[in-house]
Amino acid sequence: MIMRIKSWETNQIRTAFKDKLIYMGLYKPTFTSYKFSALLYYHQQHHFLQMFSVTLSASFSLLSQPNNRRSALFFARTKRTSLVTSALTREKVAVSQDVMADSPNLSFPILVNGVTGKMGKAVAEAAVSAGLELVPISFSSVDKPARTLQISDIEISVHGPSEREEILSSVTDKYPDVVVVDYTVPDAVNANAELYCKFGVPFVMGTTGGDRPLLYKTVQDSNVYAVISPQMGKQVVAFLAAMEIMAEQFPGAFSGYKLEVMESHQATKLDTSGTAKAVIACFQKLGAIFDMNEIQMIRDPEEQIYMVGVPEEYLSGHAYHLYNLASPDETVSFEFQHNVCGRSIYAEGSIDAAIFLQKKVQSKAEKKIYDMIDVLREGNMR
Repeated sequence: MIMRIKSWETNQIRTAFKDKLIYMGLYKPTFTSYKFSALLYYHQQHHFLQMFSVTLSASFSLLSQPNNRRSALFFARTKRTSLVTSALTREKVAVSQDVMADSPNLSFPILVNGVTGKMGKAVAEAAVSAGLELVPISFSSVDKPARTLQISDIEISVHGPSEREEILSSVTDKYPDVVVVDYTVPDAVNANAELYCKFGVPFVMGTTGGDRPLLYKTVQDSNVYAVISPQMGKQVVAFLAAMEIMAEQFPGAFSGYKLEVMESHQATKLDTSGTAKAVIACFQKLGAIFDMNEIQMIRDPEEQIYMVGVPEEYLSGHAYHLYNLASPDETVSFEFQHNVCGRSIYAEGSIDAAIFLQKKVQSKAEKKIYDMIDVLREGNMR
């Protein structure tokens, strides 16, 4: 991992912040805000595969009152959205042509369960775009009369939970080298995983929630190929990997610091962000104080627009995360933020995970649970 950091004083942001503080009656002459933009490059075999930005802010002589600081923080963040590019998916990433040349042209059948949902549909469309053979069948989380869904020029037959075993049996007979990608609902995670394991089908579990310890135990006991990850966006996974490295190498670096976490997703997301939980676990190893129950989940569209700064066109599909660390005396703070608009980053990552699994099957690699960091390390992302 190579990190290049360039820092500068961001006059526009500081001025806007200052004006708002004066309006609120909170301005202090000693307040100074600096902005750092860190470009992290994922390096593999002398090629820069992915590039993304993480915005950090450090403030000194902060406002002493937590409520005042939080109000100012929200204002600064909404202003910063229009001034600083922080959304990972808005950066165009150029993958080395040499790396692409090393990737064989794979085509194999892929079964996407949950195509009735927006995420499942996005994955199915990405599979077709990647040249994979989309199996014209999908599982739904509810039993309804027979129905179909059109993906590109493929008509998908949707089946309810009561038909899953019979349908999967016929799919594996017809497509023995099929790979499954699951984007159903949290309540279906464990039952679906048990079924995939029963038939020995390699699968990517993109659905969050469910009983995660039981999920891992089920897969480990069944000895099948699987990719399970709370986050399928490759650039966000690279950020998670960097956080894990920092937590491992500098434990206790933020000892005594108080952590505040806000995550905003579309209103249809029922569970707490798995990505937020993974990042929080790293901060806890670094010594930060936080209880998972304190995560601030925002699902109300009005709050997402006016408080978080989510563009209205992405209310139905976004993932905004903000982590704020404050020293015990609140004179120093650090802010970590990663924002995603749309679903393409997850769909593309899910297809890469499916391709990764297919390669593991072909090479007769070890049957085990892999994660998206393993996919990143493989180095053959599209």
